[in-house]
Amino acid sequence: MQCSTLGIGLAGVGTVGSGVILALRRNGELIRDRTGGTVEMTVTKALVRDPAKPRAVSLPDETLTTDWHELVEDPAVDIVVELIGGTTDAFDIVAAALRAKKPVVTGNKALLAERGIELFALSREFDTPVHFEAAVAGGIPIIKTVQESFIGNRIHSMSGIINGTSNYILERMTTAGLDFETALAEAQQLGYAEADPALDVNGWDAAHKAILLATLAYGFPIDPEKVHVAGIECVRPIDIDFAKRLGYVVKLLAVVREHPDGSVELRVQPSFIAKSHILASVNGVFNAVAVHGDAAGESLFYGRGAGQDPTASSVVADLVEAARSLRQATGHRGFLPYREGGRLMPIEETETAYYVRFDVTDRPGVIAEIAAALAGAGIGISGTHSPVNPETPDAEFVDMVFLLHTCSFGRLQQTLSEIEQLDCVNSTPVVFRIEKL
Repeated sequence: MQCSTLGIGLAGVGTVGSGVILALRRNGELIRDRTGGTVEMTVTKALVRDPAKPRAVSLPDETLTTDWHELVEDPAVDIVVELIGGTTDAFDIVAAALRAKKPVVTGNKALLAERGIELFALSREFDTPVHFEAAVAGGIPIIKTVQESFIGNRIHSMSGIINGTSNYILERMTTAGLDFETALAEAQQLGYAEADPALDVNGWDAAHKAILLATLAYGFPIDPEKVHVAGIECVRPIDIDFAKRLGYVVKLLAVVREHPDGSVELRVQPSFIAKSHILASVNGVFNAVAVHGDAAGESLFYGRGAGQDPTASSVVADLVEAARSLRQATGHRGFLPYREGGRLMPIEETETAYYVRFDVTDRPGVIAEIAAALAGAGIGISGTHSPVNPETPDAEFVDMVFLLHTCSFGRLQQTLSEIEQLDCVNSTPVVFRIEKL
């Protein structure tokens, strides 16, 4: 088959966009060879905010535009790559490209998690695919794996560390004894965390990725407002130290699990993971996803979850897939939801064991009051501890830790709301799940 050049419309020439251009220039000949000489791509139009701004890669002036309509409507553009982020302009670009029957490649997990229902409907209507490998776990090919390699499996569960910023912060708190604020500042200084790190530390970056994985695995659109998300802002050195003594590490964990009744459990929160589990050894800015299929069994996917080159690698892989679809005219080869609906398990019905930290007034009877409330709710206690700070042995306010047996999260929440009203409890209790993976 004769090789002709496909034009790429690149919306966003920032870190990842520049990486895509560099990868195509560096490995264009390799890609052509590996595709039997049928795939050759070049950036023919690039959307930028300021054409005069210096960039890591040079592009001809006539290639640059500040108008996304010009990019999508350019007849020389065959495939549109959206890398600007956000859910407003990005949505308009992707929607317009699909209506123009131009395949889309995007790394925008927030866009797909929050507005994927609309975009996948357009994808189906115009028989034009959306590819989004770069939206989850950077350079790890987890999207293609779940969508293609596990197509013959019923996926029982997926558990993952899918935000490198929070993982780096928790590692530094664990290995260097830093508090949250110091570890976050270090991550920002090293470029691992943004100036505004909210989506990383509050858990929503990981949640957007988990929503996409769950949609792939179970086939129905998921409303982000129904997903339980908690971040790592509440993690303190006392929690890290207590986890160590019990043989655990603290990780921001995304859990996706199908239950026997067909309902899907989906949550993101800081959790205690046993040191013996392979996810406990995932450190720094690395990501890992453990997938359990009924036929394949347990599989682990590990690698860099962000950064210019790993993310650009995934974008280029999707570009090749989109190019093959155009060249071979085999029909829609992207993802489409295959079920109209499904049941997302309410967070109140989910069950684990728990670590709960209370900020209490140090006086006689505190343990008994809290224990009585837990016992009244039928929640078992496996241990209690009140660590003493040697610098302030006579402090009026102390931390009290309870380890609780497995119960529903709803029962725990109701009981903790009652305990919070006790005179001896000074603030909202902090809860970590003790995971059994």
